[in-house]
Amino acid sequence: MKTIAVSGASGFVGTNIKKFFSKENFEVIFIKRENLSNEDALISIMEKADVVINLAGANIINRWTESYKKLLYSSRIDTTKAIVNAMSKAQNKPELLISTSAVGIYSNKDCYDEEHYEYSDDFLAYICKEWEKEALKAKELDIRTAIFRFGIILGNGGALEKMLLPFKMGVGGTIGDGNQHFSFIHIDDLLNAYKFLIENIDLNGVFNLTSPMPTTNKGLTKALGTALNRPTFFPVPEFVLNLVFSEGAKVLTDGQCVEPKRLLDSGFSFKHTTIDETINSIVNNK
Repeated sequence: MKTIAVSGASGFVGTNIKKFFSKENFEVIFIKRENLSNEDALISIMEKADVVINLAGANIINRWTESYKKLLYSSRIDTTKAIVNAMSKAQNKPELLISTSAVGIYSNKDCYDEEHYEYSDDFLAYICKEWEKEALKAKELDIRTAIFRFGIILGNGGALEKMLLPFKMGVGGTIGDGNQHFSFIHIDDLLNAYKFLIENIDLNGVFNLTSPMPTTNKGLTKALGTALNRPTFFPVPEFVLNLVFSEGAKVLTDGQCVEPKRLLDSGFSFKHTTIDETINSIVNNK
């Protein structure tokens, strides 16, 4: 039985990973917050783990005050540093580190994959670059290292839970003009991608974790309205989001168009490709 150690295990993805891999006959152990500041405890976890999944990070959808921006940075970069440092000191090292990043690393000018891209130059992209740089240091320890750049993860809970309420009340609508890109992934495909990567030992490096058919905010809005049978003509003005989230509103108003070329080229098969089918399967399977 393989052992998986997970940081950020209490979040939406972490709780789903625990459930999924426990059923797949893995032992799942959590890297708790207090372990991260206790080097001996962290080394001990690294010595037990075959696979480390690093998900830790404060919620990106929030008001970005200066102090919250520091938390966004430290909860990702300092956590990753601590994990890689513990790996370097462990006698028995894990076979694989799968760390996290986000499609927010890309500019929003075009559609990109892992080989043809332009990075953005804003704060979110800066965090992603630093986060990835720290994780990739595990390669120097002869540990197979992969990074999953998450799109918006859709499932029962997480981001979708927050989106559903206004639609259920009949006051849902686009954000701004609705033309911003929206790259997403169904939680089931995300979990299967982790399993696929663990099983295919020749795979490493950066992978976009998004559906092969990105949409727009307008496409998402239409899919939600149809699945819930509710009107969708109440757009949310961008200035309202700027008032609520300040700079953090960019996560909602500035989408990226991203394709998962490396997963597809490696033979991974997505169960949920379109936004309509993804939303339908979640809303009607509650």
